[in-house]
Amino acid sequence: MANHPERMIDAHHHLWDLDDIKHTWLAEKGVVRFFGDPAPIQKNYHVPDFKDDHGDLPVVGSVHVQCGVALEHNVKETEFVQSQSDAHGFANAIVAFCDLTDVRAQTELDHQQAFSNLRGIRQIVGRDAVEDARLGTNDLLENPDFKMGLRTLIGRKLTFDLQLTPPLLPAAAKLFKSVEALPVAICHAGSPQDFSKDAMRDWEQGLKDFAEHGNMICKISGLGMFDQNWTLNSLRERVLRTIDIFGPSRIAFGSNFPVDKLYASYEKTFEAFLTLTTDFSLSERDDMFFNTARNFYRIEL
Repeated sequence: MANHPERMIDAHHHLWDLDDIKHTWLAEKGVVRFFGDPAPIQKNYHVPDFKDDHGDLPVVGSVHVQCGVALEHNVKETEFVQSQSDAHGFANAIVAFCDLTDVRAQTELDHQQAFSNLRGIRQIVGRDAVEDARLGTNDLLENPDFKMGLRTLIGRKLTFDLQLTPPLLPAAAKLFKSVEALPVAICHAGSPQDFSKDAMRDWEQGLKDFAEHGNMICKISGLGMFDQNWTLNSLRERVLRTIDIFGPSRIAFGSNFPVDKLYASYEKTFEAFLTLTTDFSLSERDDMFFNTARNFYRIEL
């Protein structure tokens, strides 16, 4: 393929060990989630499995993002991923969970930062309307303790991964502009789920508001969760609009594996991204597939 990047960083994937760490959603058998039935991935996913999935694609680095562990296992998840990296070379950056509203948050962050690959925190704001109503995560945007917790990440030189849904973009943009020194990565291009003309217009405007944040990047990942029978054409508009809004130097591509393994192979997923960006220059593609993630997560390769 013309202008094919010679090296890539997967900016968003997960690793898990279900024998030793409790992932609440992976432990629930027979429960269909907003992204479908997780049964095929309710098994260990270690770095050798990740390497098998990416195959011959030139993936030289990766970013693990926390994935719903029981609260008492937050630090244990980071310890597991660090041990995987020490043994197998991935993940090169770890985004862990911490409840920034908890009075014990700073102590937990101290423990998390004991691991050399820790680069950031993710505390999900929005994933799906039904699940969010049950979990109350949307309320974080109005919680002063959450804002205070975000501010403490700046002094710790940590990033924040922001997962939310399009209706939350305006309120979230206002909040994160007030902590503009904090480097923020939007997960899954803002998780567009309603593909009607009006909803797509609102999603696009919400991303434009975020693009004004000087330390913001956007990760194009996880699109299969909301478009489970995706095709190249169904992804095209979302991918190209997102790149147009942020520019290639603030875009990073991620697989969201093994979750998105429910919908397509790793090769098919990244070949779609590569095909959709074929008209960009080699330097622009190097940014989107390597440099943006390397620089944002301070990955040494």
